[in-house]
Amino acid sequence: MQIAAVQTKIYWEDPVSNYQHLENLLRPIDGVDLIVLPEMFTTGFTMNSMNVAEINEGKTLDWMIELAAHKKAVVTGSIVVKEKEKFYNRLYWVSPEKTFMTYDKKHLFRMAEEHQFYSEGKSRLITSHKGVRFCPMICYDLRFPVWSRNIDKNNQTVYDCLIYVANWPEPRTDAWVSLLKARAIENQAYVIGVNRVGIDGNSVSYSGGSSVFDPKGNRLDQFVLHKEQIEVIHLDINELEEFRKKFPAYLDADKFGFIE
Repeated sequence: MQIAAVQTKIYWEDPVSNYQHLENLLRPIDGVDLIVLPEMFTTGFTMNSMNVAEINEGKTLDWMIELAAHKKAVVTGSIVVKEKEKFYNRLYWVSPEKTFMTYDKKHLFRMAEEHQFYSEGKSRLITSHKGVRFCPMICYDLRFPVWSRNIDKNNQTVYDCLIYVANWPEPRTDAWVSLLKARAIENQAYVIGVNRVGIDGNSVSYSGGSSVFDPKGNRLDQFVLHKEQIEVIHLDINELEEFRKKFPAYLDADKFGFIE
């Protein structure tokens, strides 16, 4: 499976400029199965939810559907959505067949008062594409390993690849990369972390640090800090399955509770 991870700057609260910029970046990308965009890729990490929110099936979803169909790839990333008088940091998982699923960010970043402006999600999204099982999450979710736990009640794995889309500030880049690697090792899964670069409307700096790790914790990407770039990464699911057979640590996981 071929994954295109997009490390990009984001125009502050300007969806149209971000659509155009992403289209330009993605123009030479072809033959991939999944395109991963950052958190709040149409606005940046804004608490101005009341003014920037879209309806659940709004303009950005239409744009993602068109992009997915054109590239013949799943497209995922999060935006600001209003639904039933509540606001959500909502990730869309859009297929080339023009269908979509959603995940609402569970852990809201209180240090930026995200919990004051958005409502938390209640359930995970686990879905599959071309035989690979994915679990996409959003930024601050990365700090909470129980939410990412990769086993069911029978100690069987539930996903093959964990994805985090983010606006993760530059001062905590080391924590970002370290936690991505930890999630890969402890869950015996591929982990993809896609972060933005640049400075947002609140003068917060982002260095990127987008990273892809295999289940052993080996880094697979060549992302450069502070640089806009797209990395196309090959995920070898046969290799993953073979590793799990040889080293089935997940079978010994503690039974302290389960994420459905």
